[in-house]
Amino acid sequence: MSHSHAVIIRTHASKGSHITDPPPDASLARQYGGNSAAGWLGRLPSSWLPFVQLARLSPPAAVILIFFPHLFGLLHAGIVDHKGPVCLLQAALLLLVGSFFLSNTVHAWNDLVDAPLDALVERTRNRPIPRKAITPLAAALFALSQGAGAALCLAFVPWLGGSPYAALYALPGIASFLYYPYAKRHTYFPQLVLGLSLSWGIIMGSMAAGRAPSHVDWPTLCLYLASTLWVMIYDTIYAHQDLKDDIKADIKSLAVLFQGRTKAALSVLLAAMAGLLVACGWLSGMGVGFYILAAGGATASLALMIVQVDLNSTSSCWWWFSNGFWLAGNAIAAGLFVEYVFAQGQHVSP
Repeated sequence: MSHSHAVIIRTHASKGSHITDPPPDASLARQYGGNSAAGWLGRLPSSWLPFVQLARLSPPAAVILIFFPHLFGLLHAGIVDHKGPVCLLQAALLLLVGSFFLSNTVHAWNDLVDAPLDALVERTRNRPIPRKAITPLAAALFALSQGAGAALCLAFVPWLGGSPYAALYALPGIASFLYYPYAKRHTYFPQLVLGLSLSWGIIMGSMAAGRAPSHVDWPTLCLYLASTLWVMIYDTIYAHQDLKDDIKADIKSLAVLFQGRTKAALSVLLAAMAGLLVACGWLSGMGVGFYILAAGGATASLALMIVQVDLNSTSSCWWWFSNGFWLAGNAIAAGLFVEYVFAQGQHVSP
């Protein structure tokens, strides 16, 4: 079942009993299952653990997946509008905290809606709600509390010099996140919905840098669409972990739609993504660093992932997903950061 923000699975026994690891093969087959008890999680009070698992806080990949697009938008706006480093650093810290609360919110919401489907999929059937470690009411209250934290961060955007329209522009992103868990019931394109949802962070990052709504222009749109395709690529590979169970449960995804044609389809998406990154760079007047690191680095890492991943192997899909999104995301962020540093050297912000 496609859901890209989760954690390595381990079986959590009831309170008063011990925590055991599944056999190695089963652990690989259930990566990002949403019920990890590894590392520091094993030292938490048993009443806390299901909520931490619900939020996918270990490892923190879920938060970073949401933060990356916000960072892309923030850096791009900083380059184009010559924002000073103090302004960007303050906004980046606020967006990171906001990403933490947003990640917790959307994961709790997704698991709440997906609980009947999660129970049908081997990798996800031991998530906190299906295994009854958390009641639906408790999950809903947790989602609301985390949503309040995200809203509070959003309220601070104008206070730090961001756009006063930030809250208004957050609404489409919120709506798409709310719809996402239903998408797999209605369409074979839930990865597109997820990509549009996550990549909306680019718009919010731009707003946090103080861009006016009229300044969400063609370069920003190209970056937004490139990020959307990036998400679609890595999440389609992720979805192949559950392909057999998803087909049986009538859960829709691009993995189910493409099946034997997945690599060819992802190659087309990658070519479009590369073109959009180049267009973003050209329209924004970027330098060679952006083209080498962001466009070149992200394209090369994703091309390697598409070529090397064995879509019939759950462990291979997991490994390339967990490494591939980091490589491409860091490449885009590095390209934008290098360009920002160069731009700062050419222009002293008032």
